[in-house]
Amino acid sequence: MTPLRTIAASTPLTLLTVAALVAVLVAVAVKGFALTVFGALALYFVLWWTFLFAILPLGNAAEADPQRLVPGQDPGAPALPRLREKALLTTLLAGGAFMAAILVFPLARL
Repeated sequence: MTPLRTIAASTPLTLLTVAALVAVLVAVAVKGFALTVFGALALYFVLWWTFLFAILPLGNAAEADPQRLVPGQDPGAPALPRLREKALLTTLLAGGAFMAAILVFPLARL
C-alpha cells in the first residue's frame, strides 16, 4: 500500500495531513517571501480548487454491476471515487504550484 493510500484510509488523518501541509506552505510563504497570511491562503485556495477539478475525473469508472445501483443514482457515477486520495494528491500538486508561483512571481505583501 502506498503512503498516499495509507494516509487516505482515515478521514481524520487525511484532514490533519492536509491542514499540516497547508500550514507549512503558508508559513514558508509568510516568513520567507513576505506574503501576508491572507494573501498566501487566497493564492493557495485558488490553486487547490483548480487542481481539484483537474484531478477529480482521474481514475473514475462507472459502476459495472447493475445490482449495486440504487434508485435515482446516475449510472455514470463513479463506483469508487477515492476522494480522500484525490484531496491529498490535490494538496501536494497545489503545494508544488504554490511554491513555484511564489518563487517565480514577485508576490511580496500580496
